[in-house]
Amino acid sequence: MEIFCAPGNAGIAEIAECVPIAIGDQESLGAFAEASSIDLTMVGPEAPLADGIVDTFQDRGLPIVGPSKDAARLEASKAFAKDFMQRHGIPTARYRVAPAQKAEAILKSGEFGNEDAAVVIKADGLAAGKGVFVATNRAAALAALNELKSGVVGAGAAKQLVIEEALSGREVSLLMFSDGKDFRLMPAARDHKRVGENDTGPNTGGMGCITDATVLDDLMRDRIVREVIEPTLMGCRAAGFPFRGILFLGLMLTDDGPRVLEYNVRFGDPETQAILVRLKTDLAEILQSIVETRLAALEINWTQGSSACVVLASRGYPAKTEIGARIAGLDRADKHGQVTVFHAATSRGPDHEWLTAGGRVLGVTATGENLDLALSYCYRAISDLHWEGMHYRRDIGMLRNSGTAANG
Repeated sequence: MEIFCAPGNAGIAEIAECVPIAIGDQESLGAFAEASSIDLTMVGPEAPLADGIVDTFQDRGLPIVGPSKDAARLEASKAFAKDFMQRHGIPTARYRVAPAQKAEAILKSGEFGNEDAAVVIKADGLAAGKGVFVATNRAAALAALNELKSGVVGAGAAKQLVIEEALSGREVSLLMFSDGKDFRLMPAARDHKRVGENDTGPNTGGMGCITDATVLDDLMRDRIVREVIEPTLMGCRAAGFPFRGILFLGLMLTDDGPRVLEYNVRFGDPETQAILVRLKTDLAEILQSIVETRLAALEINWTQGSSACVVLASRGYPAKTEIGARIAGLDRADKHGQVTVFHAATSRGPDHEWLTAGGRVLGVTATGENLDLALSYCYRAISDLHWEGMHYRRDIGMLRNSGTAANG
């Protein structure tokens, strides 16, 4: 099997041929897939899905896995997603959608509680996981609003905002394969969004993740299928965009039941790392079954036990990030049993040394018979890694019994 990646990075270049085409250049990507007789294309990031790359490839008769541009609005617009949930009776937090200039009046009106009440503010558009602010009180909410207005996540993403009540409970990420007719669940995961230990500091794209039997019990999983997954997929079909690809549910398990925090329409990072290291079935075969709408006939198997992923980030992340630091210890870390080191943002220097090339740099991932073992394997491998300014959370998976979190 030949694997190509556009544009790729230094890490994936170890197993794939990197093609220097930008993810937004749909015409060039389609032309390359056609000229190279690519049998199957898988879309990773959200931006090309929102821009309609699946529609473009399908118009050219090219096999591709991912939702259409219409279906991708479930992630591309938080306002669209919230209205979709409301129309189809899918449980979610109470909310208002407003232009940025009117959000302050809504916050001050008391509609979402008094000055001491927590509230969540979200940029409507894509913001690379940085457009959600969980404010502990009104003053913090107004400060977050001003930050969004300043363009911290891009002017386009924050033209419209979603204001939500804050929910309490346990956060769960539940991903599935869907071919438009049928779906297959993946192991439930729990992400750690805040940059600091004990869930402190600003939200990030994710600082670590676990899969474990304690994340989601069978009764709650079945309730999520009934109250969230089936209505979502039926709603997509009714709206004329049957969902094909990877659907990601960000959920809060509250005292009143599951509530949807967000949809993603692709594999999420770092959930993907923690989930796929447990996959026994050939991923390419699963993706092919989605394209051919025969998911129902495919048995998908997973290893028993648990897994964990710990993200190593650059100094400054998630704000202004330093890049170009020399990474030491990758060769040693890769040799640890049960461990896979995934590269999120690496490059090669003039002497072929490994360098940091972004905010979240590596995802150190491991499987184990139980969660404690998986975590110990991760942190043991991390002890071999170092670069100037490297930081990571040392409590991934350790808050699993705390039982509280705020929606983000």
